[in-house]
Amino acid sequence: MFANESPGPKNCDNSLIILHFDNTLYIKLSMTKIYKFQDDISAEASKELQKSPSLAIDTEGSGLQIPHRDKLSLVQFSTGNNDAYIIQPNRKNYKAPNIVKILENEKITKIGHYLRYDISGLEYFLKCDVKNIFDTKIASKLCRTYSQNHGLKDLVSEFCGKKLDKKLGSSDWNKNLEELTDAQLQYCSNDVIYLHKISAALKKMLIRENRLELYENSIKFLKTRIKLDQSGFTEDIFQH
Repeated sequence: MFANESPGPKNCDNSLIILHFDNTLYIKLSMTKIYKFQDDISAEASKELQKSPSLAIDTEGSGLQIPHRDKLSLVQFSTGNNDAYIIQPNRKNYKAPNIVKILENEKITKIGHYLRYDISGLEYFLKCDVKNIFDTKIASKLCRTYSQNHGLKDLVSEFCGKKLDKKLGSSDWNKNLEELTDAQLQYCSNDVIYLHKISAALKKMLIRENRLELYENSIKFLKTRIKLDQSGFTEDIFQH
């Protein structure tokens, strides 16, 4: 844990246990450990996360047009041990140096699904350079050619045997952190807790199909693709 536990848990119902720590709210929801932070992840938690060789990452936004119209609402991390760290940045200044330390740490592989969206928001609003990434959507498209379905729920179903409900993707993520519902917390946790297992399976497939080098070159281009998006070139510039 990241700070001293307050005396005794507060039982809210059969599925939700809330324990208060210094500057941290720890929730056990449907067997997922959820840590909530306002403005920035704590320095102690950031230090602990940076001990992991890889972290799953995801974001939620006020809409899909980031950064031109919509804003970054939440940042999520997971170590792959059925835990989720949910941070609500301060939308007035987006100062979150402890998050930035994690994102810019080259020793940590950041695993995400459709990082084209997430990195765009993270780098624009947090003024950082996200390093060492693995994108499960790009990997899936290169090695799962037997399927046309490359959404996160499809990968979770195939590799983890779980069924995800993605209806809450279009919900209000700009509410105060304490106003987010249990369902919303579980939703954004689900976006990160399965990614380690999925990425391991996809990497094996990329190697098997002799497409790992192609994948790595695609990842090198991703940052340029994001800059094109932010410059208004959302279409395929290579198309005739």
